Amino acid sequence: MLEKTYNPKDVEAKHYDAWERSEAFHADVHSNKRPYTIMMPPPNVTGSLHMGHALTFTLQDILIRFYRMRGRDALWQPGMDHAGIATQMVVERQLEANGESRTALGRKAFLERVWAWKAESGGTILRQLRRLGASADWARERFTMDEGLSLAVRKVFVDLHKRGLVYRDKRLVNWDPKLHTAISDLEVISREVKGKLWHFKYPIADASNHFIVVATTRPETMLGDTAVAVHPEDARYKDLVGRFAVLPIVGRRIPIVADPHADPEQGSGAVKITPAHDFNDFEVGKRHGLNMVNIFDRDARLNDNVPEGYRGLSREAGREKVVAAMTELGLLDRVEDHVLMLPFGDRSGVVVEPWLTDQWFVDAKTLAQPAIEAVRTGRTRIVPQQWEKVYFDWMTKIQPWCVSRQLWWGHQIPAWYGPDGMIFVEMSEDEAKAAAARHYGHEVELVRDEDVLDTWFSSALWPFSTIGWPEKTGELLRYYPGDVLVTGFDILFFWVARMLMMGIHFMGETPFRDVYIHALVRDARGQKMSKSKGNVLDPVDLIDSYGCDALRFTLAALAAQGRDIKLAESRIEGNRNFCTKLWNAARFCEMNGCRLVRGFDPRHATETINKWIVGELAESGRKAALALEEYKFNEAAQTLYRYTWNLFCDWYIELAKPVLTGQDERAKHETQATAGWVLEQLIHFLHPLMPFITEELYAQTAERDGQRLIAASWPSFDDSYIDETAREETNWVIRLISEIRSVRAEMNVPPGVRIPLAVQGAGPQTNERLKTYGELIRTLARIATIAPVKGDLVKGAVQIVIDEAAFVLPLADVIDVEKERARLSKEAARLASEVEKLEKKLGNPDFISRAPEDVVEEQRERRDEAKSQHARLSEALRRLIAT
Repeated sequence: MLEKTYNPKDVEAKHYDAWERSEAFHADVHSNKRPYTIMMPPPNVTGSLHMGHALTFTLQDILIRFYRMRGRDALWQPGMDHAGIATQMVVERQLEANGESRTALGRKAFLERVWAWKAESGGTILRQLRRLGASADWARERFTMDEGLSLAVRKVFVDLHKRGLVYRDKRLVNWDPKLHTAISDLEVISREVKGKLWHFKYPIADASNHFIVVATTRPETMLGDTAVAVHPEDARYKDLVGRFAVLPIVGRRIPIVADPHADPEQGSGAVKITPAHDFNDFEVGKRHGLNMVNIFDRDARLNDNVPEGYRGLSREAGREKVVAAMTELGLLDRVEDHVLMLPFGDRSGVVVEPWLTDQWFVDAKTLAQPAIEAVRTGRTRIVPQQWEKVYFDWMTKIQPWCVSRQLWWGHQIPAWYGPDGMIFVEMSEDEAKAAAARHYGHEVELVRDEDVLDTWFSSALWPFSTIGWPEKTGELLRYYPGDVLVTGFDILFFWVARMLMMGIHFMGETPFRDVYIHALVRDARGQKMSKSKGNVLDPVDLIDSYGCDALRFTLAALAAQGRDIKLAESRIEGNRNFCTKLWNAARFCEMNGCRLVRGFDPRHATETINKWIVGELAESGRKAALALEEYKFNEAAQTLYRYTWNLFCDWYIELAKPVLTGQDERAKHETQATAGWVLEQLIHFLHPLMPFITEELYAQTAERDGQRLIAASWPSFDDSYIDETAREETNWVIRLISEIRSVRAEMNVPPGVRIPLAVQGAGPQTNERLKTYGELIRTLARIATIAPVKGDLVKGAVQIVIDEAAFVLPLADVIDVEKERARLSKEAARLASEVEKLEKKLGNPDFISRAPEDVVEEQRERRDEAKSQHARLSEALRRLIAT
């Protein structure tokens, strides 16, 4: 017997443990089933579950469970990323707390500490994913630094180097002066900061009292200027192109060059060029063969390439001294307040410095071409398609990929240096020594490169390294390429594009057929969640409060393609109520003898309501399956929600009650069998979205002989399950009852009062339906009598038109009709005024451009809601027969 109340905490851990023990998540490399593969985006070993994770892993699990039920050999390949900087920082903080340091320990001892931490504390997020119901093949779990993946990383690096696609070069990188390492663009956070814009006068060489004015937000970088640029078509500076300016303070002659980077509409139209400390300037410097003067050390302090009095100063102190000197020289033209975007390291919190340094790079431009072509020709499809434009834009403008990091935790670069700096890149030190001996003609001492590889480098190999490459394993042959990658747009370039590049290059085929890009999870007002705003929702807390199924269903229901998710806790609470509704419906079935009858074929049902509910189930299951195939998770959830709550739990159970309590035993038994059969199929359809409650209901609603829902087949029904006549007839009854209930609510008719229903213009079909379902309509709509209209329509009545017939509800004796008309008119007028006011606001370009995005969206939602309410009240007024 089902408990009166569904308690998620009683069933979630129980069923998850049972699934794992029974190897329900296990993919079978020897299976003759068609494979279906999803590569889990490996979460950081330091991470814990946040709402973005909850969304992406819920969607992946829905797909895995869905295709597993459809008879596919489903592999959801799990694992974790070693998260170079994040993990190293965790362990370094632990050392600092104990009065120790990484450098004092030494590399070997420090790495032993990291591995020990990983064994004891790493992987919290994988335990939390189990709370979310993630049915990954945990027995195949991989780690980006386990032995197999490390071998793959070395082989890829060595092979790319031998083909000239990995090389060492001096280029600009994002340098974190606190962590002392290059970092990726994804680890840089741009923040709006109030600053200044200084306009400096640079003297023109060989021309007294002649200056060119440049503007900068970073005066200290002028010490590294090697040119001034103007636009080639800027007539103001035509005569200066090819001449020289004198760099103040330093005294260096620097050329004035024509370059489209200079914008004639900005400031004076002339810009200072510091190739060693600005990414745009670096490109200008390359185009014009300019010197690149690096003026900062690794701490972002001014180095020996600046005048002596400035050496050792921080960026801030250097700025103050430069401004003071330029002011004293009379070369400060003016200063303006200026809002600028500054890059900060996401973990260190300090301003990132574009820094010219020797690093290892991948020739991303060459590797990108086949990856661009793969998407262009449809071998890999990006869903929603709007992200293809972003992908092509990124990939066609791709720059060399800096893959070296100045850390200890990570894949140490397999490169060794000879006495003269000659580089030997090999799979092992022994191979490097052998190569060096061949090169020099004798054995020499080699020094290994201390840098490690960017975490994204090893992650780029994830789709094939995790299943055995470089060995040709059965898993590699069977599960590559994968079917879909589910991820957020923020790593479309950093991870997705690089997996495409590496997969095509080393496997000869794209790593996945589809890339589904989901949106961001924001708060209820559409703002990005952040600890500083205090608007973060913790998925584990939400699971504790409302159950896993409620959270999962909410995320799926809100996951509309191309639209960010506005997540309010009330939505999750509402879907907990949905779980309760399903549970109560199952209890109703149980208490009324509605159980699964082996061998029952619903197509042989004769009762109209049974034929109707079976047909609606078949149609809803078909729609839900199609939606999941097309990654329209919200449509699948909404379809199943409507069927479960509105059609099955509300209407079918209401319509079935008279049959179940009636004297017709044949109809009663058929209805019991139909309800039991429908509930059985329904929990199959809901299982991918709500795995725990459906598994519990599956276990308790029939004898299963140890079978579990997770291993059951997805039901599939053809058109023989749909009876159009039954559908039209039952939907007509539901429409009529719903309209009468709506009128009663709008006109404030007391719930206990039964009112007569007069019918005008009814045809033979309507009269037959009224005869068949009259008692049901009277009971469910609280109608006293149903009779044809005699004479003229009475005043003070409400009219409902359905098909050819008019249904009249005389209310003059029940309510004050004029008072209700006045109330409705007043409220409709208020709503019309509100709509007009909001339309005017939203039509104001100033408001749209200046107001925060979440405020604009809130105003749109208010307008749409007011419009909807106005339409409903206008319809209610229209129904009132004129007095």
